[in-house]
Amino acid sequence: MIACFIGVLCGVITGLIPGLHVNNVGALIFVFSAYFLKNFSPEVLSVFLLSLSVSHALLEFIPSMLLGVPKESTALVVHPAHKMILGGYGKKTIRLVAVGGLSSILILAFLFPLLSILLPILEKILKPYICIILILASIYLLISLNRSVRSTLISTIIFLVSGIFGILVLKLPFSSNVLLTTMFLGLFGVSTMLYSLKENSYIPYQSEIHNFKVNGNIIRGIISGTFASIFLAFLPGFGPAQGSVIAQEFCGKNKNEYESLITAISSVNVSDSLFSLLTVYLIGNARSGIAVYISQFLGEIDLMKILLFIFVGITSVSLSFFICIKIGEWMIENIAELNYKLMTIFIVVIITSFVYILSYFENANVILVSFCYFTSIFLGILPHSLKINKSYLMGCLIIPAIVMYL
Repeated sequence: MIACFIGVLCGVITGLIPGLHVNNVGALIFVFSAYFLKNFSPEVLSVFLLSLSVSHALLEFIPSMLLGVPKESTALVVHPAHKMILGGYGKKTIRLVAVGGLSSILILAFLFPLLSILLPILEKILKPYICIILILASIYLLISLNRSVRSTLISTIIFLVSGIFGILVLKLPFSSNVLLTTMFLGLFGVSTMLYSLKENSYIPYQSEIHNFKVNGNIIRGIISGTFASIFLAFLPGFGPAQGSVIAQEFCGKNKNEYESLITAISSVNVSDSLFSLLTVYLIGNARSGIAVYISQFLGEIDLMKILLFIFVGITSVSLSFFICIKIGEWMIENIAELNYKLMTIFIVVIITSFVYILSYFENANVILVSFCYFTSIFLGILPHSLKINKSYLMGCLIIPAIVMYL
């Protein structure tokens, strides 16, 4: 329980740091694991990592929404969340995120007996057709989110170019932590902030009354997000970001109603923290860095450990639920008083410094890292300029997965 509480607090801190991915934290713990294992059991370390992962997944939405610094898992939430915050509904947005994350973990825990029966059967049926599923899913996403031939053509070009870029970057001879962090900070983080500077964005006054009520839109978002996360178990290369796009299809097409989409993205992101461990036990598929590290600590994951993880997941997300609302409200009440332009420039400088500091500790080539980082930024600005969905930049992971299976 102490490891769980400390993990939640650490996840709150790491989640609020712009640009910091939970896998970077997990990698740091793993590097010093020999020391930790002399003082703590593998179960204690695993509980700490899982609770940190759940808390981080929920709290990372706050800098994504307010500061425009998304990771790959929160990239799609930026647009609808910004729309609501620009309308003065920041407190309601925070509650949508918190409810989505909490509900998804509870649903997964409830469905675990059924999933333990169905997932291994479905995995055997679908495994030979993974490549075809990836291609069809990609084509569907390209067509479904566009309403004209021109936007479909542009989206396809962006998707393919980002895919080629992803293949080149993933072939670079250094740590995947550096590669993925650098690429996604450029594609979805710094590029968004630089474009917001051009548009002279600012944070308006936020309403004191949140008017939050659970309705059909919110319930649909929770269910869509949770089942999209389950669907991702069969799609290598598809993470929470792609799951968010899939969930988006079940959340309605009304662009003026963002409640379902925000709730669905939160559900996908937070439930993936626990579900990636369940898939290790059920089908032997570790879908996240944290799941890989925990598997290394524990060796074989049996039913008793899975029940422990479900309990830890529920405890962690319950604590994070209240912390997310309190911290989110405090930031919303105070951020309107800050100079948004200066704050954005400051965060861009911090993120850029973080990229090079990480590269230094990972012994990565500075010239290649710079190529990856600045190309990612330029590529990330294109969807803003061309008025298309930034989710097509996820081709940087999807297309390499397709190529690998082909």
